[in-house]
Amino acid sequence: MDLGLSRLVRPRSLARSDAMQRLLAFAALILIIVFFSFASPNFFQFDNFVGILIATSVVGVLALGETFVIITAGIDLSIGTVMTLAAVMTGVVVTNMGLPVPVGVLAGILTGGLVGVANGILIARFKLPPFIATLGTLNVARGLALVISGLAPIYFTSTPEFNQAVMGSLLGSLIPGASIPNIVLVLFGAAIVAAFILSKTVLGRYTYALGSNEEATRLSGVNVAVWKTAVYALGGLFAGLGGVLIAARVNSAQPSLGFGYELDAIAAVVIGGTSLSGGEGSILGTIIGAFIISTLTNGLRIMSVPQEWQTVVTGVVVILAVYLDIIRRRQQA
Repeated sequence: MDLGLSRLVRPRSLARSDAMQRLLAFAALILIIVFFSFASPNFFQFDNFVGILIATSVVGVLALGETFVIITAGIDLSIGTVMTLAAVMTGVVVTNMGLPVPVGVLAGILTGGLVGVANGILIARFKLPPFIATLGTLNVARGLALVISGLAPIYFTSTPEFNQAVMGSLLGSLIPGASIPNIVLVLFGAAIVAAFILSKTVLGRYTYALGSNEEATRLSGVNVAVWKTAVYALGGLFAGLGGVLIAARVNSAQPSLGFGYELDAIAAVVIGGTSLSGGEGSILGTIIGAFIISTLTNGLRIMSVPQEWQTVVTGVVVILAVYLDIIRRRQQA
């Protein structure tokens, strides 16, 4: 059942547009780094750059899954609270149940995948708009995280196995003398896997096809519901991985943490050149977008800009990125 997959692959013009968008995003990242380096002497320091890398790791992993969803012209607003639920499930399995750490990590990742499957079924089978469906699961995941945790954080200080196996591994460094935590390597490893799936597998091809023209994809004989559900499930798995990472980063499962992360992830995807109209985007662009968000937030914090104004600046950047995408689409039409 090839179904003329070649007809569903992106045109070369879109590939060139992707490359140009990534180049512009990278240039913007460089300009931001240069600006803050001159604005504050504390910015251009190795420890600060390591902090940016660590901050990018969680948002970046969430953004990887969101990239697939947005390329299909969908949206997933639940990934932030799904990440929280995954962290809580990891804490419950490892700390409360006393099960081995790998089981807890797997439980966290699979929790994200299950919520992703639920999102996909609601959207693909029951035809709910992605915005409404994932807004609903956002609240469901947030409520479940509070219920399962008993409204209290789950600390891993009483679980030395988690500290050694997960925190020690993720916050330690495999590269001698580099002082770059392994959590950053997890981000880049996840990005390589995501890029392979998007560019080299049938799921990746159908992801672009669904976003380019879902009806034409359906008429080609593709089971749209199955593949769309698979895309949301993949996004959920990345959110589950993000839950494990943030649990290791803060040494606890915080049931109230995670709300708002979905906005940073979506911002990273859009800034990186993935079109909200679907059919266009790349993993490399998303990683660049995630670094732009983290670097911008870090620089504003170092300059003692109030939190509320940091949010305003991020919002303006997202609006500008969407507007530029609209202009680019019009020029391609």
